[in-house]
Amino acid sequence: MSHPLAITGSDQSGDPQAQRTARAFLVALHAAIRAVRLYPIENSAVQKAIVELGQAAERVELANGHCRLRRIGDYLFVNETRLRLMLDNYAAVAYVLGLLRDAGLGGLAVVSPTSPRAWVVLIGFLQSPPLGFPEEERREQLLARVEQAGVTCFEFYGPADESEQLETELDGKERARQTYVRSLDVTREVMTSARLGRNAGLKRVKRAVQGIVDAILTDPASLIGLTTLREFDDYTFVHSVNVSILSVALGRRLGLTKPQLLDLGLAALLHDIGKSRVPLELLNKRGALDDGERAVLQTHTWQGVLAIFAMQTGAARPWRAMTTAYEHHMRIDLTGYPTPYRSRRLSLYSKIIAVADGFDAATTIRAYQDVPWTPADVLRGMRDNPRLGLDAVVVKAFINLTGIYPVGTLVILDSFALAMVVAANPDPTILSRPLVRMVTDAQGNRVEDLRVYDLTSCDASGHFEHTIIRTEDPQRYGINIGDYFA
Repeated sequence: MSHPLAITGSDQSGDPQAQRTARAFLVALHAAIRAVRLYPIENSAVQKAIVELGQAAERVELANGHCRLRRIGDYLFVNETRLRLMLDNYAAVAYVLGLLRDAGLGGLAVVSPTSPRAWVVLIGFLQSPPLGFPEEERREQLLARVEQAGVTCFEFYGPADESEQLETELDGKERARQTYVRSLDVTREVMTSARLGRNAGLKRVKRAVQGIVDAILTDPASLIGLTTLREFDDYTFVHSVNVSILSVALGRRLGLTKPQLLDLGLAALLHDIGKSRVPLELLNKRGALDDGERAVLQTHTWQGVLAIFAMQTGAARPWRAMTTAYEHHMRIDLTGYPTPYRSRRLSLYSKIIAVADGFDAATTIRAYQDVPWTPADVLRGMRDNPRLGLDAVVVKAFINLTGIYPVGTLVILDSFALAMVVAANPDPTILSRPLVRMVTDAQGNRVEDLRVYDLTSCDASGHFEHTIIRTEDPQRYGINIGDYFA
């Protein structure tokens, strides 16, 4: 029952109905996993999520004659349909990939009628895999635990062979989403390993960073746009990936070479790994921290050095990553934390990561920040408030990268239409005129307009067709920023 998966049939990823059915099953599985994790089994939210999961599995079986979830490389398949990464499933894909990998599974299949109890047992065991054992042994232990619980409606498979790893043709946006999800999955694995006291290797981390660097060098707009997606439950993981993407993009703007960008991306992805050694209840606490709690949280800088030092690194240790993990909250005048024992000059990588870290953190909803700042306001603060302790040259380069109105900024045009900034203008001399998508018309009616407008476009008389008059808070209008970057 632990034989490897075989790829049967053709990839039906282009079938819209198959995509909808497969996506609904995965999203239902993810929702049930989150419900079981958050609430007691008797809770109505758990019961509802489990029922919906069973119904979604039945729809997959009705459509294809069977229901099978497979992990092949960094892709998920539901039967023969490879799941395309979209806004409504990117977090689910990354999370389920991580669960299957931790359990040593390549997939599972429904082989007989299920019950709510069977799904609860499966999810419970998937969320608490027997870590610390080789992959095959983890899978066998999981299988034994499920059988011991009297659940026989599932069949489990081992990971696909290397020869079965899939190479598929992806468009630019899907390739960016694949890179993002792979990075998120790797970050979750590394953070979880560090929290459990296991030594994670750097091999997969470096592969993820390689993907980020390649994407920034070839199609930066698609990947930077994904940093506007916010998954609150996974803040630490999403934040680390976002900081890595923004740091690599900023490093490229500053003229770093590709090997330097790889080092920078790795350091940025691991800059908060020390938080894996901070109690979860402190990381997730709502409201302000008291002095003692703040002191514990601030230990994540030097704890990060220890966590990176303990990683399986092969030939050379990532000394720059250790340095930036330690320095990224110090501020250029050394008034931040930790307090240095003697005078020092922060590394360029630390200055870059501090800017990317501050920008992403300030624009994100967190446990103790219910209302994030708008991207434009954050940039203005970085530029005008020296007490933030950021390097002025690096901040200027970051504004040059993002434009005065960064990606994800909601703006009001002189026609009183709302628009979403989707990319900085490629001409660095016109930072105040980004590329936008229309959100509403002049009367405030929502529009379905996928076109991208260049605000440097002029009418027949030579005047600009559209001009930004101010920025707005998307939450005020019930606008989900991520809808414009899926």
